[in-house]
Amino acid sequence: MKIYPTLNLQHGRVIPTTGQGGPSAEAPLDLAARLLDEGATRMALVDVDAAMGKGNNRELIAQILQRCHARDRKVCIQVAGGIRSSDQAQFFIDQGAAWLVAGTILHKSSLVSEQLMARFQPFLTAAIDARGGQVHRSGWVDTTNLSALDLALRAKSYGFKRLLFVDIPDVPNADPDFDTADALAAATGLPLIMGGSITSLRHLDAAPAHLGLKGALVDALLFREDPGLLALLQAACA
Repeated sequence: MKIYPTLNLQHGRVIPTTGQGGPSAEAPLDLAARLLDEGATRMALVDVDAAMGKGNNRELIAQILQRCHARDRKVCIQVAGGIRSSDQAQFFIDQGAAWLVAGTILHKSSLVSEQLMARFQPFLTAAIDARGGQVHRSGWVDTTNLSALDLALRAKSYGFKRLLFVDIPDVPNADPDFDTADALAAATGLPLIMGGSITSLRHLDAAPAHLGLKGALVDALLFREDPGLLALLQAACA
């Protein structure tokens, strides 16, 4: 199981994945450096402002990418949030991102989705943000009438080779919706990464039983609270 400590960036600070609670007192660059010192070889960066269409943290993400690539080992970084044009995608690739996540654009513009796929297919991951199997978008502020399964199949038809299922919990510490994860993996045959509701070692221990699930995004702030998570970081990036 590949673990991705996830930094959710809003107004230049790291916030909890669920948005509940204030921003971390630790600066994003310091938090990223600490995770790298602990052995992290993967990381996910989410621009919450850009996802919501309320500014961006692009330069901060570029700085984190540069710090990661200054290390003496390979570190693979996934970038998400507001990637809705070829120029934005190219910027993050130039900074060294290994994967780019396309989410809202999948159901807002088939044309842009196809343009991104034509230029950046090896880098792209399709994000399915859903609660109870129903898709949410634009940083979870908009609901849709689209099911997670329908969007996953649409992403496959565009040519995406990798899916990210962000399970939006109904309540804090809710059990992950592994049923939807299983359905997405089975219907598409694509490798699936899951995030959002995976918040504990118990959840991660349960994840390998779901064969289509290849990785998990875990809120970076949890690694300070649960040192047991740190032991899961040190797998080589591939």
